[in-house]
Amino acid sequence: MEQEHLLSIFRDSGALLEGHFQLTSGLHSDRYFQCARVLQYPHYTELLCGELAQQFRPAGIDVVVAPALGGIVVGQEVGRQLRARTLFAERKDGVMQLRRGFRIEPGENVLVCEDVVTTGGSVSEVISLVREGGGNVAGVAFIVDRSAGKVKFPLDHGGLQCSLMAMDVVAYPPESCPLCAKGIPVVKPGSRGNK
Repeated sequence: MEQEHLLSIFRDSGALLEGHFQLTSGLHSDRYFQCARVLQYPHYTELLCGELAQQFRPAGIDVVVAPALGGIVVGQEVGRQLRARTLFAERKDGVMQLRRGFRIEPGENVLVCEDVVTTGGSVSEVISLVREGGGNVAGVAFIVDRSAGKVKFPLDHGGLQCSLMAMDVVAYPPESCPLCAKGIPVVKPGSRGNK
């Protein structure tokens, strides 16, 4: 899918925001991808997740796992299109866990899905859960890569890392944020506070 087409989908759905934002990582940025806004439209969800699913059809994915909250819709739709069992991991007392009776069986090929990756912290935690369960991390898929390809995940047996859009969106530590220095109020639009 062409990057300009993707950007137009994000703009049309109001998912690409500009201002002063505190990211889940704690960093600040002047742009924010609110993927929930694009994923509220089933036709966009099917289209975007279909692009991701297509990359993993040959991999024999048994299970798709996504971190809550942002990755759940992406994981569910990619899993549906791959006809794979779909789970989500969530935080309890600040620790990412598989709950609700979810588990990874030894030897299962697992795809980890997320909506947006900046530092990769949540995805890395889910990868650890997959390995603890004895699963093979066959791939990682996400819609937006805010690191422009800088974040790399450890995959098993030649697994694939795939995003639809890679953008190098500038992010600042709060203590050196020029937007803070200008007195522009910061907004925390994500699904959880700082780590």
